[in-house]
Amino acid sequence: MNHDFDVISAARNWRTDAVDTATPDQIISSVYSSDVLTLEQLKARLSKPTFKSLQATLERGATLDPSIADTVALAMKTWAMEKGATHYTHWFHPLTGATAEKHDSFVSPNGDGSAIAAFSGKELIQAEPDASSFPSGGLRATFEARGYTAWDASSPAFIMRHANGATLCIPTAFASWTGEALDTKTPLLRSVEALNKAVTPALKLFGASEGTRVSSTLGAEQEYFLIAEEYYYRRPDLVMTGRTLFGAQPPRGQELEDHYFGAIPDRVLSFMTDAEQQLYALGIPVKTRHNEVAPGQFEIAPIFEDSNIAADHQQLTMQVLRNTARKYGLVALLHEKPFAGVNGSGKHCNWSMSTNAGENLLEPGDTPHENLQFLFFTSAVIKAVDEHQDLLRISVASASNDHRLGANEAPPAIISIFLGSELSDIFDRLESGQGGRGAEAGLLGLGTSVLPPLPRHAGDRNRTSPFAFTGNKFEFRAAGSSQSISFPITVLNTIVADAVSALAAELKAKLDAGTDLDTAVAEIVKATYSAHKRIVFNGDGYSDEWHQEAEHGRKLLNLRTTLDAVHHLTDAKNGALFEKFKVLSDRELAARQEIMYDIYFKTVNIEGETTEYMARTMILPAAVKYLSELHAAGGSKAVRGVAAEVEAAADELFDAVQALSAQNAATGGDEVHEKAHHMRDQVLPAMSAVRKAADKLEKVVAEQHWPLPTYRQMLFVK
Repeated sequence: MNHDFDVISAARNWRTDAVDTATPDQIISSVYSSDVLTLEQLKARLSKPTFKSLQATLERGATLDPSIADTVALAMKTWAMEKGATHYTHWFHPLTGATAEKHDSFVSPNGDGSAIAAFSGKELIQAEPDASSFPSGGLRATFEARGYTAWDASSPAFIMRHANGATLCIPTAFASWTGEALDTKTPLLRSVEALNKAVTPALKLFGASEGTRVSSTLGAEQEYFLIAEEYYYRRPDLVMTGRTLFGAQPPRGQELEDHYFGAIPDRVLSFMTDAEQQLYALGIPVKTRHNEVAPGQFEIAPIFEDSNIAADHQQLTMQVLRNTARKYGLVALLHEKPFAGVNGSGKHCNWSMSTNAGENLLEPGDTPHENLQFLFFTSAVIKAVDEHQDLLRISVASASNDHRLGANEAPPAIISIFLGSELSDIFDRLESGQGGRGAEAGLLGLGTSVLPPLPRHAGDRNRTSPFAFTGNKFEFRAAGSSQSISFPITVLNTIVADAVSALAAELKAKLDAGTDLDTAVAEIVKATYSAHKRIVFNGDGYSDEWHQEAEHGRKLLNLRTTLDAVHHLTDAKNGALFEKFKVLSDRELAARQEIMYDIYFKTVNIEGETTEYMARTMILPAAVKYLSELHAAGGSKAVRGVAAEVEAAADELFDAVQALSAQNAATGGDEVHEKAHHMRDQVLPAMSAVRKAADKLEKVVAEQHWPLPTYRQMLFVK
């Protein structure tokens, strides 16, 4: 076994015993990115001309030179085999929302019966998976199966380890034979380039150098639940759908508010440590771990990276969490709402823009009211979110996220921006012509001399806002915990590129007319904020008053369900936007809409049939068996009373199951759009009626007869 793997093994069994010779700092330094083919690794293995050619692609966006592929492939294969890899795979992001891989061996037979390890530039650059077996929205059919994966040189190759070896994973894009994007990565990469092309001309108006490039940056928080593996396999609903379709509320949920930031249980902490070490080896900069609000809920969060790298890393994070949990007798649940009555799980996307010199364009500095560049780009974000609130809502739309949005720290379906008191005051003053700075941060006194005064932010936090400014970035809180972040970030990049392009054109026109920079920017910021301030809301996003004001006073969209939202994806303005920036063609956009309808229909259909199956084969038989036992026990008042309760709930459940069965058998129409609406309007309400009756039964059937692990067990037994 090689030294690198020894280090990783040691890190995964991190101990503080006296016998350990390596410090945690040494372990982290040795492990971090040890399973990633970094630029430094490539530089050491490539000739100077080859490395410079590759570097031009990575750092300046130059077209990839295919002639260097064989050299890079040899270096990649040698490095991977030194790490213990026997196979390689093109690792890509199809429109399932997950990742895909097909493993090929490095072994290449010789004619003399021997074999060598081989990996060519052609194999690096391109592979040919079956495109018809992935969702394509009509872009591919079974008789049109050809698709291509293409090496994404901007994302480093990495090693994925398993119990008996390792695989070289090569990040790739996935496209059809006719050239359409069949993945989430290709539009994301296009949107990154669109943002760069829009923002760099604007920066030059502020004096930026010719070599400046801009990319979006992202840190994606990941919330998840952990339950004991034994309970998971006894719950067909969790296995089949990822969420509990039944479950009476326990006497205690999250009411005591004692789980958030509480002491992490030992088994969970061991799991977290193991997962973190694997993520470190993959170069994923995880920073934070803690208990979340709901019992059994936790969070892991990284620091910022370029958004396309962050999207890759987010998919890997979900995979590592799922795989590692099983080693500890746990199951990681990434569904947005695995348990009713407690907080759901999100994936908060902390988004900003940065230059290749490391300048954060949304950093206000110590005097944001004097930071013209910051105010310019922030007003562009405000404009973008207001004009394209529909796209932001669509980007997080799914059947599973519909259960989460609108309560328990999840933002409402109405998109709005939280700026905080200081930034709102600055924009309000600019709009009114006052200028200057109003709200001050100052120091927060804690009332005792033994505690130091703390710097107080000028604005509070707002947990109900779907899009909140949080100091030097915007936090898009509406993304769901199980989804890929690629499409939400593609949308964000594109709509901000559009807004910046428009404002930069205005600014250039003013400067060309002789207006000085300060005055021109102030005029543009004032006009932009005045036109789009309806999207800014710093209050309680859950209140009925806000919903009334948003819909009727401010005329903001309230797209409550996925089907309300997805309908707008192919609106003319959206097609024109994506076409303008070459992010998605009309055909690619229509395909994604079709896939969203299809996935919604199939998700709810699976849930409906699972609900019926569990009610018929598990819950009703348990109720009947318990009733038989009660009837055999005699005719006391208590027995008669309990039997009456059980019988009434069982009859209610039986009738509800019959109604659900009828809706499951119906289709609502032949088109997937009609089927999806049937699921929302008929099947989901029928499922709710079944659950209501079943949850009543859970509260009156003897525990030894109840066939399912309860919320009390799943949420609190760790």
